[in-house]
Parts: sequence; C-alpha cells; structure tokens
Amino acid sequence: MTIALPLLNAEAGACCSPVTDGVLSAEEAEQLARTFKALGDPTRIRLLSLIAASEGGEACICDLTEPVGLSQPTVSHHMKQLVDAGLAEREQRGRWAYFRVVDAALDRAAQALRP
Repeated sequence: MTIALPLLNAEAGACCSPVTDGVLSAEEAEQLARTFKALGDPTRIRLLSLIAASEGGEACICDLTEPVGLSQPTVSHHMKQLVDAGLAEREQRGRWAYFRVVDAALDRAAQALRP
C-alpha cells in the first residue's frame, strides 16, 4: 500500500523540525526522550489507541487487559509508564483507575518531528 506524503511548501520558511531548529535544553531533551521511550513499546501504543477510541475518550484499567492479552499488573505497569511520560492521565474512582490520553503531549511529540 502506497501512502502519498504531502510536499513541503518551500515558501513556508521553516525548514527544520524543532529538534534540529536549535539546541534543546537538558530538560526539554529529557522530556522528549521519556515520551519517545514510552511510545517505543507496541503495547503502550495499543493502550493509547484503545483509550482514545473508548466512549468518552477514557477507559478503565479493567477494560484494557483483555484487548492486549496481558494481566492487570502488566497493563498497570505500562499505564504507569505512559502517565509518567505525560501521555496519559490517571483518575482513581473507587477501586478502579480510569485513563485518558493527553492529546497535547501527543501533539508536542508529533510537532518535534515535523518540519
């Protein structure tokens, strides 16, 4: 399957992504690395997509184990990595944790790679 990529507009002025457009501070580099490290696991990407596709844009941890075929402690570990990287938010409701995707964090990660 071929996917056509959009052509860059030469008149747009910006030719470099934010990563190469200057020197990142140590803090910016650390946060960006945490984000990409968390996204470097296929299970975590799948979990984010499951949450984003859930009704209301949130999902209970109890609803995430079966689709990925992992135990609840393993899914909780993956979700902790996503929360620590700022890619998801966690809310405790009784004994269950509910998660939402942080769209702004995904936008920042994508923007770091865009020209």
